[in-house]
Amino acid sequence: MPSPIPVTRLLPKDLCPSLDTGTCSSPLTKHSYGSTLQVPAQRLRGKVAVRLWSSVIHWKHLCSVQPVGSGGFGSVYKAEYFGETVALKKVKKCTKNKLASQQSFWAELNAAHLRHKNIVRVIAATTCVPADFGDEGSIGTILMEFVGRRNLQQIIYGGAEALGEDRWVRYSSDIVHGLRFLHSHSVVHLDIKPANVLVTSEDVCKIADFGCSFKLDPGYEVSAIRHQPLVGGTYTHRAPELLKGEGVSPKADIFSFGITLWQLLTREPPYTGDREHVLYAVVAYNLRPSVQDHPVFRSESGRQFRGLLSQCWSGEPHCRPSAEELLSYLEQLRSKI
Repeated sequence: MPSPIPVTRLLPKDLCPSLDTGTCSSPLTKHSYGSTLQVPAQRLRGKVAVRLWSSVIHWKHLCSVQPVGSGGFGSVYKAEYFGETVALKKVKKCTKNKLASQQSFWAELNAAHLRHKNIVRVIAATTCVPADFGDEGSIGTILMEFVGRRNLQQIIYGGAEALGEDRWVRYSSDIVHGLRFLHSHSVVHLDIKPANVLVTSEDVCKIADFGCSFKLDPGYEVSAIRHQPLVGGTYTHRAPELLKGEGVSPKADIFSFGITLWQLLTREPPYTGDREHVLYAVVAYNLRPSVQDHPVFRSESGRQFRGLLSQCWSGEPHCRPSAEELLSYLEQLRSKI
């Protein structure tokens, strides 16, 4: 399957997407991040390296596939793989924009080599799917750790459970821990929002859905405009510089985090009105969610969060804090609660 991003940028030369229905010589093993598919060590430039994900899915060991949900570019299922519960994502072939749907699949792998407690872990991915598992509308399949069915969107809007200050700060810290790690490896998520933050049974947040993500070139903090991703993300959370077609940087994720944090604090939608009006007003008039009248911002910690929000969603990317700076601020708040 052709990709707008060269496969060699994403997969090592000795690993390419392939179909393997035979037995697996690499069992699922336990480590500090949970279960993972451990691929045999390989010698690269005289050093031994262990891959933490595979470009081969062993379909004979995949069973009990049950639908969980679907989005713009894919459908997610719960399944069993070598006796472990996993999440299976099929990336759809979008008939209106085939290039964008292909880019979405390859973007999912930008963080596949990374391991962090606040990021959903990739186990395996391939573009080769047997007929009894795939369909003509699928570009590829990705196996990931199964975190659960809860996301932050459901907790904010769908439940009656209280969200006290301790949970605001804890959830926010989890997200920013994940962003700091991604940004330190030059990966920008570009679609941070409550629906893309999964919450485990232990109440830990994990960043998911990297279909809009972007890998910055080594040594660059901002991409050139020609590198603007085709996949747009969610307009309510998209930074104004991206709406204007300017370069991508980690500060775009900080803007999106600011909108997400406001939702977590208020449990309200960030904007009302039609999409075109919101897009125009965010860029032309610095439209942001209101922090004036909501009672949550009247407490001492609420006033502190109000100041933090204004920094996160500044119209100028260089005025926004880094994930490292955000984390330090959140840890100070957490110590006072």
